[in-house]
Amino acid sequence: MADLGKEVERFIRPHLAGLVGYSASTAPETLLGQLEVPVEGVIKLDANENPYGCSPRVMQALAGCKDLNIYPDDGQQQLREMLAGYAGTAAENIVAAGGSNQLIDLIVRLFVDAGDEVISCVPTFDLYRFSTQISGGKLVSVPRDANFAVDVKAVKAAVSRRTKLVFLANPNNPTGNTIPKQDILGILDAGVPVVVDEAYYEFGGETLVPLVGRYENLMVLRTFSKWAGLAGIRVGYGIFPPRIADYLMRIKVPYNVSQAAIVAVRESLVDRDYLMDRVRAIIAERERLFGELKKIAWLRPFPSQANFIFCTVLKGNAGELHKKLQEKGILLRYFDRPLLKNGLRISVGRPEHTDALIRVLNEIVS
Repeated sequence: MADLGKEVERFIRPHLAGLVGYSASTAPETLLGQLEVPVEGVIKLDANENPYGCSPRVMQALAGCKDLNIYPDDGQQQLREMLAGYAGTAAENIVAAGGSNQLIDLIVRLFVDAGDEVISCVPTFDLYRFSTQISGGKLVSVPRDANFAVDVKAVKAAVSRRTKLVFLANPNNPTGNTIPKQDILGILDAGVPVVVDEAYYEFGGETLVPLVGRYENLMVLRTFSKWAGLAGIRVGYGIFPPRIADYLMRIKVPYNVSQAAIVAVRESLVDRDYLMDRVRAIIAERERLFGELKKIAWLRPFPSQANFIFCTVLKGNAGELHKKLQEKGILLRYFDRPLLKNGLRISVGRPEHTDALIRVLNEIVS
């Protein structure tokens, strides 16, 4: 049987043999025996989730939903209309999916063939690398500067005849900074398809959606995971030029947005005032957290327009700090890769989560 297992590998696409997977957040229940607190006491600040959860209307509507045994509308007609109303565009521009990560993969499948190039401004969301490499494409990494700003000249210089896509996260994950509009327009002028990932749009307020009609090479992605607290339901959407939207609707898998997700989107949009009040609370707590982190001499927090803050550990080892915080029941995201050495990303939680984090950080130091 062992020989048969090895034999099967020759049928697998060779470029996937050494693929490094995407590193997702830690599920608290997998840490049993490693924590000094019960699992239910864990403070999860490692995945940029909404600490307030979804709208109460979503829970009520799902509890009474009688259509979960029926396939959803594969053409997404009502869903696209709802999302278009929220985004301020036409329904023909909208394509929805089970999370914006599914759309990233779909876009790569549409544009990228083996050997084609995809430009990514690193450090950034690692899924761009992951989807590109699965497709057999070549990732062209253009480094950001010391403050994580995009080098527009370097991006344009990296464009070649094989370039099929440029990915720009705005605000950027994991660093939280935004890209000036003029910089994005400069990259769009290079003429290649550009994806602007606005997963954290509601926390920063800057968008390029109104420009989709002007630039045939501009695509904008959004999600309900962060602002609407629907990370567990998985629903995202994109705003595309109609011709690209049509192609994506043709190549997507059938029924890629569940009935539950459609109900959750509908109720979230009805309860938008409630959810945006929670967003404002997160923004206020982000600013308080930033101020508290700045008081710690051995940390360097970077300003953020998202629902998280990236910090460089100036003295000590971020990996060891991450482990100690985890033992205390506080989960953060640790980075140890080029341009993110000795770094931690902290999701913004409730005020009591900030208080607990700062208290434990000070206890560890003393």
